[in-house]
Amino acid sequence: MGARLPTGWYWSVLGPDRPGPGRAPAAGYPGRVSTEQTPEAPAGPRPGRLTAAAALSALEGLALVAGGLYMLVMGLTGKPDRPTQAETGGLTLVVLGLIPLIAARGLLRRRSWSRGPAMITQIMALPVAWMFLNSDGAPWIPAGIALAAVAVTGLVLLVNPATTKALGIRGPMRDA
Repeated sequence: MGARLPTGWYWSVLGPDRPGPGRAPAAGYPGRVSTEQTPEAPAGPRPGRLTAAAALSALEGLALVAGGLYMLVMGLTGKPDRPTQAETGGLTLVVLGLIPLIAARGLLRRRSWSRGPAMITQIMALPVAWMFLNSDGAPWIPAGIALAAVAVTGLVLLVNPATTKALGIRGPMRDA
């Protein structure tokens, strides 16, 4: 038998402005819900910095998806040491590649939410670039340099005031 809640006490705590059994919802928004809507992105041409940031994010997303598909195909058709690990790693890279691709689409559409995933992607790319730079293999060092350059450039473009304004992101509140 499940526990019974003291419903009379429960509704008395919620207060008279809260909807409950037999009560109609209060007019307007409940007390703790903001009535402010997400502002629309400013009209006008998209800044070049925003387009460049979206392009870099899409490039990283495509590279992750391509690497993931390669790992997945090689895990399924090749002779890897651990097929399950190759397949899981490939699927993980494909899913992780979708994040910057979705962020790039949001940046091109000037959606303010898209800056967060794009910045996280750039920040996560920096330790990977560092790992490539500290490797012994010749092809990995140039890859590390390229990845670090793309990540730092992407971060600079994403925090640029023109990009922030184009996305409709307001700065911290200042005292008047």
